Parts: sequence; C-alpha cells; structure tokens
Amino acid sequence: MDLSLPVLSPTTTTDRLDVAEPAPYPAAMLNVTNRCNLSCKHCFVYSEGNPNDPADMIGDDALLAELRRVRERHHVHAMLWMGGEPMIRWRLLERGVKLFPRNIITTNGTIPLRDFGVDLTYVVSLDGPEDLNDELRGEGVYAKVMQTLAALPDDFAPTMQIQCVVTRQNQDRLGELVGALRDTKVDGMAFSFHTPSVGEQSKFSFRDVRDREGAIDRVIELKRQNRGFIWNNSRALELMRAPTAKLVTDNCPTLRTVLPLYVEGDRLVTPRCCYGNDADCDRCAGWVVFAHAAKLDGPWDDVLPPSSPHDGLLTQFFAAMNG
Repeated sequence: MDLSLPVLSPTTTTDRLDVAEPAPYPAAMLNVTNRCNLSCKHCFVYSEGNPNDPADMIGDDALLAELRRVRERHHVHAMLWMGGEPMIRWRLLERGVKLFPRNIITTNGTIPLRDFGVDLTYVVSLDGPEDLNDELRGEGVYAKVMQTLAALPDDFAPTMQIQCVVTRQNQDRLGELVGALRDTKVDGMAFSFHTPSVGEQSKFSFRDVRDREGAIDRVIELKRQNRGFIWNNSRALELMRAPTAKLVTDNCPTLRTVLPLYVEGDRLVTPRCCYGNDADCDRCAGWVVFAHAAKLDGPWDDVLPPSSPHDGLLTQFFAAMNG
C-alpha cells in the first residue's frame, strides 16, 4: 500500500470526485442529510468549517444516480450511511443499501429501525450511562434508544452494534454502559474516542495523545472482561498510544480507504477526511483510522510489529486494484 500521501492542513479541502484519474476506495461514507433531530454537543458534523447546512439537500433519485457513478468510478464496495440522522431518509436508505454489497447505518437510535436485510449493520450511538449520555445528546435520549432496542423483533436480520464515544467525561464509567447492554438485543459494541476540532479545549476532549492512555487501558480491560461483546480490535487500541499514534495520523490510512461524501447545496463534496475539515489530526482517535491502520502495512509496524502478515480484505482490495 502506498502511504506517501500528503498530510492535509486543517484548511485544505480536496475534490476527489472529478479528478482525471480517480483513486479506488474500498469504502465510502455519506452524510445523506444534514438534518438531525438531536443536537449532540460533541458531534463533529456540526463543527465549524464542515458542510452541514440543514437546508442543503439532494433528491433521492439524483443522489442514488450520483452514488452509482461514485461506486463505479472509485470501485466502492462498502457504504457507511450517516447524517445528520440518516433514518430521517429511511426510504432513500431502503433503495441505497441495494447498491453496495456491505452497508453500515450509523444512527442515534431515536427513530424506529427498519429491517433492510442481513448485509447490513446498524451502529447505534450511546455515550455512557443515562445521565452522561443525556448530558451530551439530550434529555430522554438514553431511554428512547433503549426502547428502540427493546422493540426490535426477534427475527430482525441486521446486525445490531452500539458505539460509544469515549470522552474525558465518561471514561471512568464505561463499564456501566457495558453492563446495561449485555442483556439487550445488541450483538456487540465498540468504543470510538472523541476526535476534537482544531483548538477545542472542552470537558469532552483529551488534551493530547498521552491524556487518553487511561481511557485506552479501560477499554482494553472491558474487552478482556467481556470477550466477544466488545468489538474493538486490540491492535487498533494499542496503536492509539503515544509511540505510534502520530505515525498513524501523519500517514492516515483513511485517506486511501474511505471516501468521505458530504452534501453541500445540491451536490456532493469531499472534505479532507471522514471527520470533516477541522478535525485535529494530532489528537485524532477515530475508530476507522486506527482500525484500518491495524489491518494495513505502515511505518507504525516498525514500532509495533503485527503478530501476523496483513492479509485481510483491505489488503486484498488494494492488491486487486494494483494487479
């Protein structure tokens, strides 16, 4: 895999949709709408500098036609459907998931989930026990999400995953959320880590890479205690530590593995990364960034050698494109 991509500055945007020689991407993420029924305090989509005007909209037919073009031009195999809140446009999703072999829908879980088949994973957001979650996401949100999960029929085909964003505020109470979810209809859960915007100094953001070491330790221990239920990749968690974190973010694998698609006006645009235009790369702790680094060759391997050769789906995808 060629890792000689430039490190993009916080003010740099790139248009990857109409370049003369399109790059292949195994996955893309799409904000299907900039509208949301919540106002989460830590949401990167609504950070300053990102395309996020709720009035911006592309009609279903036009958007699906553009996704077909993107799929063929960039060899996209998997789609991550996001927002805003994507379930606001569930009719679009019902048609859109048929375009890709693998689909993930990230949702706040307050709108009923639809059964779009087995080749789909719902990633539902909960960010701590009820009091901490609702401080971030709004009063009553935790209870509403638990009601949504309880209402799922026994024959619901999609995989159900909970994702918790780890912050400086909730890092000491992650085990409470795990305990509350073990006996629900959830198949498993994963922890992402808050990626702040440039200059952000909030009660949610880690001050630097070393500041989150304790939170990484807690997730690793929860994974040990709840085998099979915590889906974080162990190597990805170790790569988030100080000796290797900057090697990953300076050579960010998602610049090659995920094509970010945001809606601006009546067209799709490509911010500099999945987390938008103003994400702080030096404090990045995005799940997808480190999960992909764990599966691909990179300079981080010299510091933290992999236990076995990289031969997963991402490696196979790039081998096929280069073959």
